[in-house]
Amino acid sequence: MSDPTGYSPLHFWLAYLHPAWMIFSLVLVLLTLRAGLRLRRARLLGRERGAELFRRHLRVAKPAVVCVMFGAAGGLLSIWWLRGRTPFATAHAAVAALALLAYGLTAFLGRRLELRRGRAVFAHALVGTLAVLLSAAALVTGFVLLP
Repeated sequence: MSDPTGYSPLHFWLAYLHPAWMIFSLVLVLLTLRAGLRLRRARLLGRERGAELFRRHLRVAKPAVVCVMFGAAGGLLSIWWLRGRTPFATAHAAVAALALLAYGLTAFLGRRLELRRGRAVFAHALVGTLAVLLSAAALVTGFVLLP
């Protein structure tokens, strides 16, 4: 099957929806990371971690994870329908799948922390940071897939 973006202007421009969505998602992820680092700094310095710091982190984190999940689904749809290629046949897909798993685990650990059912603050931060780094790798490996 040939790449529809090579002969269809509509497919060509639609193929940029997934990357644009993911850039937006990564901005949310970086804002989440920033808020999380503020919480960490307060904890390490022995300062009061006020409820507002937690609310700020959660206010951005939850939509960020949802956006990443929808973006991943959009990437699968994009590579199959808009590009005429096999999903999961690229390095980008492998790295993105690992990032998605890391986001899922980060969200799970974060939810347990939010409900006060766990104390895995370090694990949450570590896996969250890994998710951000894997996202950067997915971004780089996705450049070669652009039309």
